[in-house]
Amino acid sequence: MIHCRSPSLGGVWTTPRPVRYGGTRLTQVEPISAPPFSADAPAPATGAVEVSVVMPCLNEADTLETCIKKALGAFASANIYGEVIVADNGSTDGSQEIATRAGARVVPVPFRGYGNALMGGIAAARGKFVIMGDADDSYDFGEVPRIVSKLREGHALVQGCRLPSGGGTVKPGAMPFLHRWWGNPMFSWMARHWFKTPIHDIYCGLRGFTKDLYHRLDQRCTGMEFATEMIIKASLYGERIAEVPITLHPDGRKAHAPHLKTFRDGWRTLRFFLLYSPRWLFLMPGLLMILAGVVGYALAMPGLRLHGVRFDAHTLLFASVAILCGYQSVVFAVFTKMFAITEKLMPETPNMTRIFRIFTLERGLIAGAAMLVAGLALLVAAVWIWWDAKFGNLDYAKTMRVVVPGSTLTAIGFQTILSSFFMSVLGLRRR
Repeated sequence: MIHCRSPSLGGVWTTPRPVRYGGTRLTQVEPISAPPFSADAPAPATGAVEVSVVMPCLNEADTLETCIKKALGAFASANIYGEVIVADNGSTDGSQEIATRAGARVVPVPFRGYGNALMGGIAAARGKFVIMGDADDSYDFGEVPRIVSKLREGHALVQGCRLPSGGGTVKPGAMPFLHRWWGNPMFSWMARHWFKTPIHDIYCGLRGFTKDLYHRLDQRCTGMEFATEMIIKASLYGERIAEVPITLHPDGRKAHAPHLKTFRDGWRTLRFFLLYSPRWLFLMPGLLMILAGVVGYALAMPGLRLHGVRFDAHTLLFASVAILCGYQSVVFAVFTKMFAITEKLMPETPNMTRIFRIFTLERGLIAGAAMLVAGLALLVAAVWIWWDAKFGNLDYAKTMRVVVPGSTLTAIGFQTILSSFFMSVLGLRRR
């Protein structure tokens, strides 16, 4: 059964109805007479749309009609009651008229961006399941029934896979060399190892998901990162994810080049990965710097000589810088994780639960005060040494072994006190 909007395709005439999306009034097309079922098939008893295919659109006149017809044909062949929504992002080439004529419902989205367009289209979707796919004819919407089948089995997210590593196929000329052999495999590998995503093609734009999942994820990204955010969040929340091999065809557009920019969008993806993984952005580098600083102290405090190299006061300075920077990085990892959990950007983990239980405000203040007192004591001892020398010249190789650790402990103690208060503030909403 086909859910269509054009009278020429057995549908009904429609009229715009203003709806709210993100505080802005959009125009959503609604029927003015009977439910929009095909004329040659009876409507289901419930009258509910099962599948909504959402296509973001920005000047896709070359290929839009072909994509819509493939989606409608897939509905008819698989007996799926569905609709096609074109989320128009300000096209100036007549894409809106083409979409309406082909049987799709057009939803204007005023805010530019791939993510914004999809958010507008998904907000207007009536289906229990949503299939998103680009309107450049690189994806065959005839494969929609295979994705719907996985969704019906209970998967919350079904990702298409174009790469051979996941069973997919890339037609000659369909994917740029860097995308196929470097960018996509690299980011997919990172997603599998950093976020435990069971995905081999994280950039694939053809995927299906439940409307309920979309609401639970509460996505924020308005650009190309929208698709990546969905996969990472779904993985972090432990949702059921499946992968379906698909075939990628060459881009059918002739009027303009693809919207995707290799290096710009690659950097934005990497930035998003890092922001969603405080472990790799802050924690691991911080721990490595602290380890390097501790090794430096172990070598410099006794003044060891290894292979003719003497480790002395200057080594202490370098080691202290490493420890201070590393400590700050670790603290930022905790801050970032707490903020993300509080804002529901990611779920709470057992490790963070233990941190909340162990590192309370009071314990943090006690630990910070102890380090602060120890550091100040060493600095007082250094002043005493200077006083004993009648405030004259000092043996820096000796006094620096007191001044440098004292300064480091004082700084870390002060940071710990401030960080404890700030962590307590971040945890207010959580508790």
